[in-house]
Order: sequence, then C-alpha cells, then structure tokens
Amino acid sequence: MSEKLFSYTALFNTPDEIIHAAKAVADKGYTKFDVNTPYPVHGMDSAMKLKTSKLGFVTLFAGLGGAALALLTMGWMMGIDYPNVIGGKPFFPLPAFIPITFELTVLVATLSTVAFLLFFFFKLPNNRHPLHDTNYMKNVSSDKYGVSIEAEDPKFNLEEVKSLFESLHASVIEPVYFDEEEVNYKPKIADGKFLAFLAAVAIFVSVSAYTHLNYLLYIVPFNWMAEQGKLVPQSTNDIFTNGSSMQTPVEGSVARGFIPYAFKDKPDEAGKFLVNPLIPNEQNLAVGKNKFNIYCSPCHGYLAEGDSRLRGQFPNPPSLHSEKVRGWSDGRIYHVIVEGQNVMPSYSSQLSREERWAVVNYIRVLQRSLNAKESDL
Repeated sequence: MSEKLFSYTALFNTPDEIIHAAKAVADKGYTKFDVNTPYPVHGMDSAMKLKTSKLGFVTLFAGLGGAALALLTMGWMMGIDYPNVIGGKPFFPLPAFIPITFELTVLVATLSTVAFLLFFFFKLPNNRHPLHDTNYMKNVSSDKYGVSIEAEDPKFNLEEVKSLFESLHASVIEPVYFDEEEVNYKPKIADGKFLAFLAAVAIFVSVSAYTHLNYLLYIVPFNWMAEQGKLVPQSTNDIFTNGSSMQTPVEGSVARGFIPYAFKDKPDEAGKFLVNPLIPNEQNLAVGKNKFNIYCSPCHGYLAEGDSRLRGQFPNPPSLHSEKVRGWSDGRIYHVIVEGQNVMPSYSSQLSREERWAVVNYIRVLQRSLNAKESDL
C-alpha cells in the first residue's frame, strides 16, 4: 500500500440514502466521483447529473463510415473500374446496393463500438483499479451502497469531503490508497500476458472451428443434413435399370401450367397465325416499356434505332424502324422474342407470354412515334 490517496469512500444502507448522497455530491460541484451499488438504482443517472455517453457518437460515425465505404466501393467497381450494363440497370443501382450497405453499416458500427468500449473507455489490457479488493468494493458488491470521490477532483479537500459524508450520515467512511504497483504501472497494449491470452484464444477458436467443421458435422447424429435419401444429379443409382439418376421425360410430356410454343422454327407461320391478345392501353404499354428498357434497350437502344448502349461490345442490331420490321405482323415480332434471331438470343425465359405481347405493343408505339404521318398530327 502506497501513501498516495486515490479517493475517499462512504457506505450507505438504503437506496434512498445513496440517491440523496449522489445528489448532494453532484450539487457540491464534484465531477470525479462514482456511485457503486449491488444492482441498478432507478434515478441514479439524473441524481449524479451524468451527461450522455459519448459512445453513441462512436457508433453513429462508424456506421456512417461503413455506409459510405460500401457505397463508394460498389460505385467505384460498377461505374469506374468495371462498368457494365446489367439488365438495363444504371451504373449506380442504389436499390441493389442497399442490402450490402446495410450489412456493412451494422458490421462497422458494431465492431467499432465494442473496440472503443474495451480499449478506449475501459482502457484494456489494463484491468487494475485501486478500488479492487477493498472492503468498500466487497460491501457495495453485496448489500451496501457507496460513493467514491477521487482525490484528483479539482474541488477535492480532505476535510470537506469527510464533513460532507458525515453530514449525509454515512455508515462507514474510509480512504482508498493506490497499491505500490499501481503507482508506477503503465499499461502496454503489447503486454506479454495479454498477447499470450489473445494467442491462446485464437488457437482455441481455430482448432474448435476446424474440428467442428471437418469432423463433428460428419459424426452421427450431426451428419443428418449431409446424408439424405435423395438422388444427386449426374450420379448413379440402383433404382432405374440404366443406373442414371436423371431420366429423360416421356416424349410429348408437358410441364404443368406450361403451353408449348406451336411455331418453333416456323417464323412465317407465326407471323400469319399469331394474334396479339393485348389491347395497347396505358397499363399494358407501361409494362411493355419497362420490359423493353430492361431487356431490349441494351442492344436496340431506348428508341429501338439499333444504337446499342453496350459501348460497342456487341454488333449493333438493325433498327426496328426499317420498312421490313414495320411491315412485320405482331406475331412475327413475337416469334423473334421467343426464339431469337441471328446473334439475338431467345428471351422466352426472361419474359412471360403477356410481357412479350406488351413489348410488341410498345415497339409499335416507338415505330409510330418515329415514323408519324400527317394524319397522326
């Protein structure tokens, strides 16, 4: 025990007494004091006149930094480093960025809050404190309530503090001194014991994770997800005579709810017999415009003039305003959407039957708008 005084402490017997004592100490203007109780006492924050914790600002700015990092990184990758038009989306598709932005915001905010709490506010790896192992701390950890005014407080005066505690009818008043080791102790982040502890934790977590993921999950009964009674594609089995898991459907089979396209490889018949079932009203044209801009405009351009938006990455298709295409029937254009033509692939898997006809209607609107007659005006 050194002769350097850390604080003067006082013990009280009831929650009402400690609330009254905390208010009195705060009203006297002391700032370096603390209250210790065996459980949270309602109203203590206001009694001590505590200010709002600064830890919330750490969380706020760390979260904003995580959001900015996510948006800047994805914006740079999509718009600068490797710009690519995907499904007609812009180079900065904010809605698509929201999930990653949210995750990185929460991750950075959480990790920064914990790091600041441990190493800045709690000053780890230093866990020394003069109150540890004192009678005062043993009492307030059990059934007493205490106040500790530090000697470093600007208003600290030994006689005034003792007089204050006596006026508050404290049951026990006693000083707390620094230990000899604490007087000369300087916390080091590279403390040997602390680094050894971190290394032990890292080794334990690594070995535990490796054991669980590579051995435990393959032991009964933990292997129930891996060992399932199912047929894996492209694997052999003993159920069918040919030993194959993937069987060819019976010729002529049609999936439930699926209508086979009757004009496969028959563009002329499709143009002759297919009739557009959709009326070109505002709703259908809005659907057609939306799907055209997503799937068609990257190659054909927004006005279907064949001016590709892919910066010359593919051969530009012909304009849809040519006499040939304008002379096609709706069914003929529909056939190209279903089966593709030349380098254009089929869009039957991307567009439903109704959406294809809606696109045809929108193409007609574009053709009419760029080839208007005097009668249209």
